[in-house]
Amino acid sequence: MGSQTLARLGIRTHHQPCAACRMLRRRCDSNCILAPYFPGDEPDKFAGVHKVFGASNVIKLIQMVEETNREDAVKALVYEARARLRDPVYGSTGTIFQLQKMVHDLKLQLKSTNARVLELQQQKDQLLGIFMNVDHLDVLSSVDHGPSFSLDYEDSMASNLLIGKPH
Repeated sequence: MGSQTLARLGIRTHHQPCAACRMLRRRCDSNCILAPYFPGDEPDKFAGVHKVFGASNVIKLIQMVEETNREDAVKALVYEARARLRDPVYGSTGTIFQLQKMVHDLKLQLKSTNARVLELQQQKDQLLGIFMNVDHLDVLSSVDHGPSFSLDYEDSMASNLLIGKPH
């Protein structure tokens, strides 16, 4: 049942004052423009906005915005007020600059990581090429009875390590 229906039935309803009216110590009626956005159980929400912008400016701002966009406008006011209380000089702009710097740093880090991945990929390709050549040489030496070459001890150890044979 709505409050008007209850009033017609003779039942008194007690309208809880919004946080704005409670803080401003004024009577909060059903036409209060601040009530939908600053409920009585969230006094800190209005306190910050009031401290930064002032109650009359908040009311004027809300009245200037179309009713369908008022909730978003109030959210923006609350966000900016909290940012201004944290950082009186830069407010939310300081946060935006910090986030932009983080994005820039992360882009540099990503670029560096991608370069390292490319470098490691090239090293892997070179090693695979060496392994393929060693395997190819083993096949050729077993098939070809022509002139042969000999490896000294260190070279044979290295080739054995490359193809995974124990020394």
